[in-house]
Amino acid sequence: MSMNLAHKLRTGVKPQQFIDSIDKNKEAFLDWYNRFEWENEDDREFFESMNNRDDLRCLILAAEWCGDVVRNVPVVFKALENSGIPVEVLVMEQHLETMDQFLTMGGRAIPIVIFVDTGGFVLGQWGPRPQHVQAVMTQFKKENPDREAPDYNEKIQVARAEMGRQYGEGTGYQTVIVKELRELLSTF
Repeated sequence: MSMNLAHKLRTGVKPQQFIDSIDKNKEAFLDWYNRFEWENEDDREFFESMNNRDDLRCLILAAEWCGDVVRNVPVVFKALENSGIPVEVLVMEQHLETMDQFLTMGGRAIPIVIFVDTGGFVLGQWGPRPQHVQAVMTQFKKENPDREAPDYNEKIQVARAEMGRQYGEGTGYQTVIVKELRELLSTF
């Protein structure tokens, strides 16, 4: 069954409105945003070529308090900036019923970047993290299914630290996101 989000189109906020509304993490968000650069010209041209299509829309489930949103959404904004694809952010707390259709391993993980056609049919999604970073969490959940286990919190801190290492200090992860988004967009 194909999911439809037509009723969600034009209910979100525009990228600039989202940035303006950020309270506590604005500096970090803008830092990643401003550090974005196209690593390769071919990717930049691919995203610009999306202007030849008018059948795509992008909805991003996000919330400003989330560390992965602060890191990853600036990249998505920048990648799609000159693509002609309309982008809007659905703030998670205001769209929980939609969030719950896009769970990651049973949990509400954000951001989730959703591409739909003009009729609202979901074509594909990306998120909440680059695949190599998410792999750490996937492995953790597989090995630690019991959230009530006495050492669960200790172990998740270790997994989170490892995810931080996988993201790295610099902007390399941004190029990975661009590549993953490009691969996704190339499928429809």
